[in-house]
Amino acid sequence: MKRSLKDYALISLKGMGMGAADIVPGVSGGTIALIAGIYEEFIDTLKSFNISAIKALKDNGLSGLWSHINGNFLVALVLGIGISLISMVNLIKFLLVEHPVLIWSFFFGLIVASSIFVAKTITKWNVANIIGLIGGTILIYWITSVVPAATPNSWWAVLISGAIAICAMILPGISGSFILVLLGKYAYIIDSLSQFKLDVIALFGVGCVTGLLSFSHLLSWLLKSYHNLTMAILTGFMIGSLNKIWPWKETLSFTTDRHGEQVPLEQINLLPQNFEGENQLAFAVVLSVIGFALIFVLEGLGKQFTKA
Repeated sequence: MKRSLKDYALISLKGMGMGAADIVPGVSGGTIALIAGIYEEFIDTLKSFNISAIKALKDNGLSGLWSHINGNFLVALVLGIGISLISMVNLIKFLLVEHPVLIWSFFFGLIVASSIFVAKTITKWNVANIIGLIGGTILIYWITSVVPAATPNSWWAVLISGAIAICAMILPGISGSFILVLLGKYAYIIDSLSQFKLDVIALFGVGCVTGLLSFSHLLSWLLKSYHNLTMAILTGFMIGSLNKIWPWKETLSFTTDRHGEQVPLEQINLLPQNFEGENQLAFAVVLSVIGFALIFVLEGLGKQFTKA
């Protein structure tokens, strides 16, 4: 596919959206890729790292390999994701700590709209798809109710966390960041990114690459062989994740992180309300509506870009 510099700049912008989404527990970069109209190309590009790539290198040299792996697309996308991760990680950390109700309200609206968007990609509903939707919802609701595990910060734990989390990051509806929360690695990885700890980042990156290249083949096969059922299950995943995204919570227990600070461990959902006398409820509702509307604005832009 022949593309201009403007096209690759646009792909980088879409990558920035994916990177920003992947920072947040509960929001999936895969959902952004789907909305932006690059999801299938993204998965197919990942899948191209196989034995055929070695053959392309042997037969046609580096240019043949680069063409086989869709190198220009991949570099533009990864560049955007990287820029977003580096530039936005501290902002997201600040908002989650200082304005949790407001930021989670915005994310809640995003996820509700995203679940509708993913459901719209299902061309035919039948009993199997409905069961998949319900099953996916129940499974993720249960997972989000599980108290996060406490895992060591050793090299192998970081490596495995990266491999598992990246599989979720490329799925619409499943947040890799939330998987890190369940594994007890979210704060550690975010801190390492913000402090630019190269050893931890490198280990996590190796795990991500390993998981990404292996899982992309399975995901590509599922989407091509059982598209409607797969998307129905993913829609259920998104609906079930709303349990975790709900902004108003009461913390029942805390744990102590490696800095000696207390962080929430077990929480329950509450009815919408103002906390500690702060008049946040109206702002929270507005941000939720904005988050909801944003997905459909992005959908419209994605259709325009696809036509262009």
